[in-house]
Amino acid sequence: MGTAEKSILFCFLLRAVCCRDFNISLPQKIEALNGSCVIIKCRFEIQDQYDKDLTERATGQWFKNGTDLVFHSTDHKSNHFNGKITGNLLEKNCTTVFYNVSSKHTGRYYFRIESGGLKYVYTVNTSTINVIDSPPKPTVQLYVEQKEVQDQEEVLEGSSVSLRCSAETLCSSPPPTLTWSSTPRIPLSESSRLEELISDLNFTATHRQHRVTFTCTITYQLQDENKTAQDNITLHVQYSPKNTSVSVLPSSSVLEGRSVTLTCSSDANPAVLNYTWSREGEGQMEQLQTGHTLTFDRIDLKHRGWYHCTAQNQHGTQNSSVMLDIQYAP
Repeated sequence: MGTAEKSILFCFLLRAVCCRDFNISLPQKIEALNGSCVIIKCRFEIQDQYDKDLTERATGQWFKNGTDLVFHSTDHKSNHFNGKITGNLLEKNCTTVFYNVSSKHTGRYYFRIESGGLKYVYTVNTSTINVIDSPPKPTVQLYVEQKEVQDQEEVLEGSSVSLRCSAETLCSSPPPTLTWSSTPRIPLSESSRLEELISDLNFTATHRQHRVTFTCTITYQLQDENKTAQDNITLHVQYSPKNTSVSVLPSSSVLEGRSVTLTCSSDANPAVLNYTWSREGEGQMEQLQTGHTLTFDRIDLKHRGWYHCTAQNQHGTQNSSVMLDIQYAP
């Protein structure tokens, strides 16, 4: 590389490090809720030679779609948007808020800085505002033992469960709120950030939450009305047999020679894989058969005793018993 080329490269690198140009940082796309407000986060850079011109008399202006002046930080006209530059222009912060957003705010926005000899419109980077009538819905995520899982996966009873509802906070005053609706009620914890709301439901999964739908609602309190959006998740809990019981038809006290059917039922997820019957008589346990029913076509005195049903699935077992009493003629 020759001396001239090195000099050019050195100057280029020096300018890249030491010299600033006109630049602006804006979000490319912003969603704004009709009837609320909208914030345009904005920071700008100017060429070094104009630093001396940036004074307290600096003004910021916003142009919509390239030509229409819709906001001036010091000259408020009736046809201008109601707003305010919340950033400090001396610190090159042009963050701006527009109030009472409506469909007329939809469009592409350009920023202009003006102070003494400094007059510049930033046309390269722009921000597009899209006004929506309904807020975007929140997002509900399922965490089991602090690991995120998909909502179609099932949770084992006894696991530590967290349902997290998160929502991007669009500009509004007062700020939006997140609420949960579920049965049974579970204590919740909330946290808020500048741009995101988070609400957590933390609990230990039980069979009572199987197929319970948890709904998270975000609410914006606007001047004319409240606007809401929702997301939900239905929890699927796997658990061992519960509420196992034995029923007898026609009854547990039956005449000798009659027909009797014992039926075992149980609540479990997944469903009971196997029902096992046994009879307790004279201090001994006799294994009988499997299946949810046990039938005697002609009952006699030898069938008297305690009958036990054991319900089983892959997560455990539960027993239920009934006393069968045989009535007979003198």
